[in-house]
Amino acid sequence: MVTLDEVAKEAGVSMATASRVLNGSTRRVGALTRTRVESAAAKLRYRVDSTAQTLARGESNVVGLIVQDLFDPYFAEIADGVIRAADLHDMVVTIGTTYRDPEREIAHVATLTAQRARVMLIVGGRMADESVIRRLRAELDVYRAAGGQVAVIGQQVLGVDTVSPLSREGGYQLARALAGRGHRRFAVLAGPARQLSAIERTAGFLDGLSDLGFPAPFVVHGGFDRDGGYDSALELLDMNTDVTCVFAVTDSMAAGALAAFRERGVQVPRDLSLAGFNDVPSLHDVIPALTTVRLPLARMGALALELALSHEDVPRVVPVPGEVVLRESVSDLTGASPDLV
Repeated sequence: MVTLDEVAKEAGVSMATASRVLNGSTRRVGALTRTRVESAAAKLRYRVDSTAQTLARGESNVVGLIVQDLFDPYFAEIADGVIRAADLHDMVVTIGTTYRDPEREIAHVATLTAQRARVMLIVGGRMADESVIRRLRAELDVYRAAGGQVAVIGQQVLGVDTVSPLSREGGYQLARALAGRGHRRFAVLAGPARQLSAIERTAGFLDGLSDLGFPAPFVVHGGFDRDGGYDSALELLDMNTDVTCVFAVTDSMAAGALAAFRERGVQVPRDLSLAGFNDVPSLHDVIPALTTVRLPLARMGALALELALSHEDVPRVVPVPGEVVLRESVSDLTGASPDLV
């Protein structure tokens, strides 16, 4: 069977352009280009895919949302933003959870392609695994060649529209803010060693400390969720360090760390200060209130949908900066009164 990719190569155009011509997209294509594509299709005896036509014409109203862990409030908040934005377009959101398994993620993409979802949104940081990234990109290429539209929230590694949280910059600014409270000895609950978001946040934090001339922090790797934060915090306590402040690379990990500290009789912030990253609303009521880096999570979800619906041939990247929010979980060793939010 002749593929759309073969037709595009024969005509000397992109797969997206070939799809617009052959699958009945409402987006306009120049007469000369249209003639080249149609001639190539006739020469190769290409048969039009009815599924691709449905996608290209925008007849499907389904948004396929793929998240790593819906139980994690980070993903739940983004999903809420997607659902609210989809309502404005009279679209329906179907959600798939990967449980942080790259194979499940690739399988979800294939399923949504078969189900003719008009838009596909993928949320979550990538693992540093080039083989998995290549396979996921290839699966997305199949979906896009059929007229589907894709956007991701995470790193710019999949060649599609991307909402990119500035994780490294956020980690850097957090390090400097915590240093401004008089802390000099730190530990990082750094999440998985090969998870790109965790790597970026940790690297930014280490850069911030290095630029201030502070010693390198203790780094403990573990899971990227509440339980990972809990286990990493216990491991840190068993190390008997002299740190005064701990940075967990997600708020969920920080919540787990807080539980571990409480279990061991370590009071936050009297005995040890604690900071997270993301500022998920569902954790605003933890005691003490958590210092963190705020990301506009719901807005990021809505923005990803808008990018996909306004798809262009050249992938776009929208950077999203974070904002350091100092709260009661970090003590002030300088003697000044902290700015609490």
